[in-house]
Amino acid sequence: MDTTPLLQVEGLVKRYQRGWPQARTTFELQADFRIDGPGVVGVMGANGAGKTTLFELITGGNRPSAGRVCIGGQDIHQVRYRERDRVALHYHQSYQLRSFKRTRPAFMLQHAASERARVHLFDEPQFNTQDGYIGFMLDFFRRLRAEGKLVFLCLHPNEPVHLDILSEVCDRFVFVHKDEQRVSRLLFADSLAALKQHESVSAYLGRLVGAS
Repeated sequence: MDTTPLLQVEGLVKRYQRGWPQARTTFELQADFRIDGPGVVGVMGANGAGKTTLFELITGGNRPSAGRVCIGGQDIHQVRYRERDRVALHYHQSYQLRSFKRTRPAFMLQHAASERARVHLFDEPQFNTQDGYIGFMLDFFRRLRAEGKLVFLCLHPNEPVHLDILSEVCDRFVFVHKDEQRVSRLLFADSLAALKQHESVSAYLGRLVGAS
């Protein structure tokens, strides 16, 4: 029986620094988690917390300072650039795919182990509230899950409907936040209600904390 997790984020660190000769850290993200199988994961967090950076690290569009990201056992940063969309896809607000930054020649990298992406990351997609569009997109996310895919749905809630969307379709929830040391970390919960129990989440949601 294959026990390889669908997604393994292992000791992941992304650090940005400025200054010379003594550089100072201006941003740091740390993450360490695994997701064994398909599902839909809801992601929230304040602007600048590191949500997009996390997505770029998972899809290989951004190189980590330390650690690795494995999808189906394959290190995404060892996959050839033009083949990474066979492993993971990152969609921004208008559902356009984000491109990859080349840092090494292709001959130094591996071929993708699959023909179709197993992880799909939607970065604050636009939701048209007319003509059943939300229902269409929720069905699309469910269909990806039924096909064995892992979906990340990142929203920045400013209306109750955004929490309704997350509550309706997501199996698990993540909140990206900065701790007391200003390091961005991840909080996980199996329900939106459980996630709201964290003080940082309720402060982030503000007037929406009682919704959904």
